[in-house]
Amino acid sequence: MDIILCPTAEEASLRAAALITNAVRARPATVLGLATGSTPLRLYQALIQACRDGLDFSRVRTFNLDEYYGVAPDHPQSYRRFMNEHLFDHLNLNPANTRVPDGLARDVAAHCAAYEAEMRAAGGVDIQVLGIGSDGHIGFNEPGSSLASRTRLVALTPQTVSDNARFFATVDEVPRHAISMGIGTILEAKRCVMLCFGANKAKAVRAALEGGISQFTPASALQMHPDTTVFLDEAAAADLQLKEYYRWSAANQPA
Repeated sequence: MDIILCPTAEEASLRAAALITNAVRARPATVLGLATGSTPLRLYQALIQACRDGLDFSRVRTFNLDEYYGVAPDHPQSYRRFMNEHLFDHLNLNPANTRVPDGLARDVAAHCAAYEAEMRAAGGVDIQVLGIGSDGHIGFNEPGSSLASRTRLVALTPQTVSDNARFFATVDEVPRHAISMGIGTILEAKRCVMLCFGANKAKAVRAALEGGISQFTPASALQMHPDTTVFLDEAAAADLQLKEYYRWSAANQPA
């Protein structure tokens, strides 16, 4: 696991975006796993700018981590709409190559199995973008999720509902369930990129990066992944015991 400390979330996002754009240049048919929320927005803005500057995304395929259950794709807070507005509509992507779980799926188990089959048929996810919840969750894999879990319907914790209430008129409007890639699914990505910003994430970051591997901190499973890069701002890194070592290590990489 490579841990990259940056002075600001802006710099961290730009460095993560450079990793992705370099991958797309090297392999135009790159498969991206994508996340929603405020954390990846600056990264997505950088990808949009790269497209405007001439980077071709026409062969890229995407699979999103999750979607609220019971929410239609055109709902103002659906993750499909979020991705369209903040990324997909601004890249020269083929819309048929973008996948977000169907929050209105009637047979959820069959839909989840088909979603996983599509990822496998695409050759697997090359780069999976992740954020981290204040309780250490990734995707909607809440504390207690199996580290071998697959794409499935999950119940959201009161903490997650509270954290996401800022996007809705009232907390009562926040869905209580979501369809999410599982931790086992996420770990099958060839490379994971996790973005962690803000002081409210510092406790979860320390548990995920320096604590034991535990289902009670789902993001800690990334310690078992062979190629994960974590981009942090100073606020999110505040509680890390080894942050000076991470800083030194990043500054002294071999040429």
